Amino acid sequence: IRAQLKMRLSAPNATRRPVAVLSTHDGDGRSYFAANLAIAFSQLGERTLLIDADLRRPGQHELFGLTEATGLSSVLAGRVDSHAVHRVASLPNLFVLPVGPVPPNPLELVESVRLTNVLSGVMEKFDHVVVDTSAFEHGMDGPVVAAHCGLGLLVVRSGQAKLARVQDLLATLSRGMTEIAGVVLNER
Repeated sequence: IRAQLKMRLSAPNATRRPVAVLSTHDGDGRSYFAANLAIAFSQLGERTLLIDADLRRPGQHELFGLTEATGLSSVLAGRVDSHAVHRVASLPNLFVLPVGPVPPNPLELVESVRLTNVLSGVMEKFDHVVVDTSAFEHGMDGPVVAAHCGLGLLVVRSGQAKLARVQDLLATLSRGMTEIAGVVLNER
């Protein structure tokens, strides 16, 4: 999957952009997949940032043992800037921007122009940016974040994902400015 994405992102006419990782439901494996994808990019020796944009049920801080004191929600609310990015000690090319405090207004925060500014700013500093999003079952947060990124990768769990819901998410993404990079079938 990393190789396929690298080919897509490094094509001659391709625009460098973040990759949003989406799913229809919590428990599809979206956050673990996003973390593993970011790790895989960082293992190539390329500076990689993993952003936890699941402002409803964040999990990247737990996966990497980070504090929730500040993060993306703090940046989008204008309370702090780049000080919220953490380097992962065991992987020198991997950085994580956790959610920070869970806000009362997640959709409002991700709809703001500040998210576009944050993403364009980090694209100047990192070779790859992977964005973990909120599950579609919680509303439009994931598709909105994906529209800011421009490229989405959908994770579905085998035996649990409902085709109609996956089609709804894909249709929603196609109405926006999101190119679909593919669908990953998670069998665990």
